[in-house]
Amino acid sequence: MQERETPDRRKQVAEAAARSFATFGYKGTTMDQVAKLAQVGKGTIYTFYANKEELFDEIMTGLIRDLRAVADETVDPKLPFADNLMNVLHRVLDFRDRHSLAVKLSQEVRDIGTPMAKEGLETLEKAIISYIARHVKEAADKGEIRPCPPELTAYMMLKMYLALTAEGRHLHEPLGKDEVLERFRFYCIEGLALR
Repeated sequence: MQERETPDRRKQVAEAAARSFATFGYKGTTMDQVAKLAQVGKGTIYTFYANKEELFDEIMTGLIRDLRAVADETVDPKLPFADNLMNVLHRVLDFRDRHSLAVKLSQEVRDIGTPMAKEGLETLEKAIISYIARHVKEAADKGEIRPCPPELTAYMMLKMYLALTAEGRHLHEPLGKDEVLERFRFYCIEGLALR
């Protein structure tokens, strides 16, 4: 007699929830909808998650885990800090901008201003900043850059990168990857002061 595989219901629910949040946003996703997509009873969802907020947190945790994996596979220990940082920022922000959940949350925040969608995007940004901060500290410890507050420096680096790329397009012509690296290195790594 052959044993039947028992489906991983928690995984089934999480995958269905991820599809629902990515398609309908936070506000448009209901537990009934997730149950239907997962092909389980609504009560099954509540055996794993107390409410929609907890389910959303689980999905965001998975997105952040995927984002970190993308960043980790991008880092090349042979490259200088600035080059690694640029490569990571390019990959991570491209991943974020293409990931259907992040895109939908951005639209929802822009169009409706849903607090939980905004909180989800802020959590994502904080994860990116935390990742950069760890590498800032490592670079400072190795003597590649001057000692500095890692979190604040990481925040400023992320915002500068965004200003040079996606968010600054209304102020300047789009810059190529090499130009972004050159300007980022000039403003953020070398500095404006004459020595």
